[in-house]
This record gives sequence, structure tokens and C-alpha cells, in this order.
Amino acid sequence: MKTVNQPVQKKDAMQLLGGQPVYVNDLAPEECLIVKLLRSPHPNALIAEIDTEAAQRAAGIEAVYTWKDVPQDGVRFTLAGQTWPEPSPQDRLLLDRHVRFVGDPVAIVAGRNERCVDRALRMIKVKYEVLDAVLDFRTAKDHPVLVHPEENWEALCDVGADNKRNLCARDADQKGDVDAVLATCDVVLERAYHTKACQQTMMEPFGAFCSIDTYGRLHIVSSTQIVFHCRRIVAKALGIPKSKIRVEKPRIGGGFGAKQTAVMEIYPAFVTWKTKKTSKLIFSRKECMTASSPRHEMEMQVRIGAMKNGHIRAIDLYTLSNTGAYGEHGPTTVGLSAHKSISLYGKLDAFRFESDVVYTNRMSAGAYRGYGATQGIYAVETAVNELAEQLGMDPIRLREQNIVREGDTMMAYYGEPNTSCALDRCIARVKEMIGWDEKYPCRDMGNGKVRGVGIGLAMQGSGISGVDVGSAALKVNDEGFYTLRIGAADMGTGCDTILAQIAAEVLECSVDEVTVFGADTDASPYDSGSYASSTTFVTGKAVEYAATELREKICALGARMLGCEAQAVSFDGERVLCELDGRSVSRAEIASASQCGNTIALESSYTHSCPTSPPPFMAGAAEVEVDLETGETQVIQYVAAVDCGTPVNPNLARVQAEGGILQGIGMTLTENITYNQDGKVLENSLMQYKIPTRQDIGHIRVEFESSYEKLGPFGAKSIGEVVINTPLPAVTAAIHNACGVWFRELPITPEKIVLGQMEKRKIST
Repeated sequence: MKTVNQPVQKKDAMQLLGGQPVYVNDLAPEECLIVKLLRSPHPNALIAEIDTEAAQRAAGIEAVYTWKDVPQDGVRFTLAGQTWPEPSPQDRLLLDRHVRFVGDPVAIVAGRNERCVDRALRMIKVKYEVLDAVLDFRTAKDHPVLVHPEENWEALCDVGADNKRNLCARDADQKGDVDAVLATCDVVLERAYHTKACQQTMMEPFGAFCSIDTYGRLHIVSSTQIVFHCRRIVAKALGIPKSKIRVEKPRIGGGFGAKQTAVMEIYPAFVTWKTKKTSKLIFSRKECMTASSPRHEMEMQVRIGAMKNGHIRAIDLYTLSNTGAYGEHGPTTVGLSAHKSISLYGKLDAFRFESDVVYTNRMSAGAYRGYGATQGIYAVETAVNELAEQLGMDPIRLREQNIVREGDTMMAYYGEPNTSCALDRCIARVKEMIGWDEKYPCRDMGNGKVRGVGIGLAMQGSGISGVDVGSAALKVNDEGFYTLRIGAADMGTGCDTILAQIAAEVLECSVDEVTVFGADTDASPYDSGSYASSTTFVTGKAVEYAATELREKICALGARMLGCEAQAVSFDGERVLCELDGRSVSRAEIASASQCGNTIALESSYTHSCPTSPPPFMAGAAEVEVDLETGETQVIQYVAAVDCGTPVNPNLARVQAEGGILQGIGMTLTENITYNQDGKVLENSLMQYKIPTRQDIGHIRVEFESSYEKLGPFGAKSIGEVVINTPLPAVTAAIHNACGVWFRELPITPEKIVLGQMEKRKIST
């Protein structure tokens, strides 16, 4: 292959490195009205009175809106950006009289600059009827306090939701008789694991600006992963036709799933639609930390049964998920905690999975890279590591006996066949890279410091099987260069470059000769959006098909110009050659001919959806140094081997993996969202919320063990999400091997390590 599987430079690399104005806030017109939100100080309250008269009279203020001013037709909506009908309950209004978490919007203020808007926000007087709140998700189900008591709450899909029980969703799935199998196992391990909410902390905050175009339509420019879903959400929130709305995205400064939820677009859209003036809303970092869409907090109860020889026969998992005040992505994240963790083990006799997703009066959760699989893999993989200790087995050997392999049917993964899998080779590669046999389980380094090693496995998906849609449109331009139009959103991942590589491979041209446009609801072909690890696999295949069809049209026009049959010509990327007499025409000549007296359109579009979702696999191992006196923990090195099928761009795939690993390490060791007794988030800036940097860890090394997935473009699978999942169990196991204590709640802080050792000594004496 000439372009696929090659380390091609990102198309936007030099623009970004040069600091060019490419992001939402860079592109917004100077005359924009500034939009800000007044937010609730209470976790659960009714607005008894609200006085905005003084604020409306303040100098420079264009408008102030409250719940009385927004559509009150009883139609609620969700901000979750997924294929319709959206499984998340319809539980929001643009502004609601009932506020449900500290930070819930109370009023919208628009003015000519930040200073006057900030002043007007302070002038609004609100009297609240404060209600009892549900802050502990373990007690939320069937709690007497209802987060959503309203009668117009609605669930469009049968996900087991019941607002009168504080249930956003409930599900159950199993195969075989788990209890009977566990009863005949030699060892049954039962543990509970807890992962707290954590933030995506993308560099660019949430932001959008809106205007009215020359046709009177609402034009939204947003840092979003989901232009088409965003259009639908805004249309429903504002009560206007989708035909009146256009959504486009410029460059995105990171999303990691946060921008799969339309967290803030509805507010400037409402201001512009009402005033007909350009407006923008850019979240502050504080708002990103306290009123956004972090990962779902989950508690997972795991039972795992095995024989003395290491055969894992059954896994039983119950997941309790905290969706917060609203149900965005609540029903869809929780399933991955089981389907992407239990399915790593292919020799099971039975499995069972049950889940509850509950409402609480906390910040609403949403999508985050890994999307529920991260939490479930932490629980199941840590349980497997604990099982290995009970059995007296090397945890790598235990996995080698039990992992899913190519050709297996994955009964906990929707019954899909495992059509491509190099997980066994990933494990072997990681074992060699980390020097497992020399370092396991730990080494005393002196001075009270011990280094332990640990391992974890992961799988994810490649889009949502039978649901996700990817589309591509290709055309030939003057002189023969190509334009590729897509609806997928490049959010720093490099998908514009990767999709151009796929097109260039088929068309046998350079990547520079393929310009990429997207995403824009007016001009792009429909695409579900950039989430669920779907872009390379689903949209990439659409690009491959569209490029193949365009080749045929180029050959047809070239054959007409040469006066021969289409079957008698070939195309080498530069020229169409008549095989009968050797005559040829260049691509540039064909492009020119297409613009005069021509009836063959040199353009092609293709829409693709896949009935299955071939999973990528990964093995990761951590070497962690623990100071037994202070509890200070340092990741000395992290090694990983990834099976993403054919890496379309190895450099971009490696960067994806390294970034995901760093995020997983942060979730394991430092990232922590905590609340006070009044339901207020305590970490409201990056001073309090600690994300790791390159200075906080040692070396990260990533290698690829490629399988070949025939359903993917040139054998490719996804890589975007699987890479975040292995550090949680691997680092947890490494810390245990260093200090002798298992930690079953994240993050594992120095204080917890010190207290855990004290408790261990107390028990031993």
C-alpha cells in the first residue's frame, strides 16, 4: 500500500502549529452578543420568584430570558447526540422552573460585552423553594425524593426507565445458568469496585456562535462532534423546523466524547433566533468543570468463578450507574461495562449482567472516551488479577488460558463472531516489552520504594453495529484534484487525514491531491458523527466504496474520450490507458473534458452501515514505583500492544494510544470529582482537578500487533477508545504488587496507600 499504513502528516498540522485562528472563538465575529448563564446554587429547588427588571435595564444588555420566556409546550428533549430515536430519556427544557443540580441554568443573559453581562447577572434576584436532594447514587433508586417528578418526562425507547423510581434505565442480559455454574466452581471471587466521575478536560472549552443567514436561517458554528444530531437537538429545544437550521464545525480543540452532548448550543441559538443578532457562548473552565458532561460514576459488583487449573467458567456483573440530574447517554453507556469486559474471556459457560442507571441531584453525566467500557474493564480485569492471586497463578498465564480468540463467538458481545483478533500476540508482546518474567510481581528498590508490575486487557468496538451510518462524497475538480466531503468531525484525531489516505489509496494519488471538507449539515452527506470509535471503520469504508465508484466513472469518461469500451481501459491514478492501442489521457485532461459537453458526472457518494462491530483489542502493562512511607506513586513505564487491524496511519494511531493511556493513568491516580454536603463540585479548575502531563510519568511505549478485519477499509478497525481502558486495572495491580493492598475505588491517592498499609498491618497483628 502506498498511502494506507503510512505515517502521513496531518492535513492541518502546520496551521495548528502556527497558531492560526481556526477554532470557534477565533472565528466568531467581533460584534457578537456575549451570552452567559445564571446558574442555580442549589442541588434541588423550584424557582419561586425571579426578578430580571434591573438586569434588563442595565447598559449594554440586549435580552434576559428565564423559564417564562422559553418554549413551554410540554415537549422535553435530551442533549445526547446519538442516532434517533435517542435512547436517553427526554427530560430537559431549555430553561426549567425546577433546577436539579448546582449549576443548572436559571437565566440567559445576552449583552454587548462580558463586563456588562457579568454585571447584569449579579442584578437578577431569585427566590428559591429549596427541596430535599438525592446526592448518593446508592440510595437513589426508589428514593422518596424524585429528581424528575414531572408528568411530561418521556422515554422514547424501552430501556427500563421510570422517573417515579429515579430510574434512567434498567437492563438484564445473560446466557447460561450463572448460579449453577458458580456453585460447581473451585473458587468464586466476589468484589465491588467504584469509579467516580471524571472530566474530559479537552483543551478547547465548549463554545458556539450563531447568526441568521441571508435566507433567514439559524446558522450555528460549534465545537461539536455531532453536527447532524446537534441540528436535531436545537430544532426540538427551540421548537423550529430542522430546515431552518444549519450546523457546522471548524477545527475542534479536543472532545473525547464531551462534545457528543450538545451541552451549550441551545442557549446562543435561542438568543439569536429571538433577537436575530449574532451571539456566542464560550464556557469558562469553571463551567466546563461544574456544568458539563463528565464520565458516569459507577459501582460494579463482580462475581467470577474458576477451577483450580485456571479455567474461568462464569462472570456475574451488576453495575449501578449515576447519570446525575439528566439522562444523557445513561442507558447506552452502562451496557458497555459488561459487553466490552466479560467478552474478553472466551471460555465461559455462563455470564449474567444486570444494571440500574439512577438519577441524582448531581451534575449530569455524558459520553467520555471508553463510554462505560472503561469502568467495566477496570472492575472485571482487576477481579481477574485478584483471582490470579487467589489461584497462585501468574495473571498473564491465567489470561492466556481464557482469552477470546479469532473465530470464537462472543456471547456477551451481542453474539457477534470474533472475525479478527491478535489479543494473544498483544499479550506476548507486552510481556516481552515490560520484562515481565524479571520484574513480576515486584522489586525492592531500597529507600522504602518498591516497584510492581501489573497487566490489563481491553476491547472496544468499531461503531455501533447496525446503527451507525457513515457517508462520503468525492468529486473530481479542475486539473484533476479531488474533494472529499464528510460529516464526521475531526476533533484532533486526524480523521480528515486518515479518510483522505483511504481515498488516495483507491485513487492512486497523493494525499495532498485530496482536499477534505466537513462537517456541515448543509453540504456534508449524513454521518452519525465522530463517536463510538466509528469514523475509520464505518466512514472509512464509505470513503473506500465512494472512491472505487469514482474510479469507474473516471475510466468511463476516459474511455469515451479515447473511443473505446470502458472494459478496455485501465487507470493508474494519473492516466486512463486504452489497453488495445496504448493511447491514454491524463487525469487533468479528463477533468477538463468533464466540464464541457459531458454527461458523466465525475462525482460519487456512498453511505455505509455495518451489521457488526469488530472489536479492537489491547494489552497493557505498567511498572509503578510506590514510596511505602509517603504513598507517592510514579508510573515508571507503561507498555502497550494494540490490535486495531491495519493502522491506516501508524503515527496518528500511536499518538491516539499514548494520549488514551495518559488519560487512563490520570483516572487511576489523580482525577477526582468530589462534592460537598450541599451538592457543590469542589474541583472547579485545573488547579484542583489534577490531570497528568508528560512530566508526571515515565515512558509510554506503544506497538501494534495487526490482525486484518475484512469488513474494515483495507483491514482496519478502530483505535480511538480502546486505548484508555487498560491503565486502570494494570496500574491498580502494579500498586498492589508493590504495597500488598488491593484498592477497589479510584483514584488511588497517596493517602489511600498509606492508610491501606496501616490497615493491613493492623489486620496482620
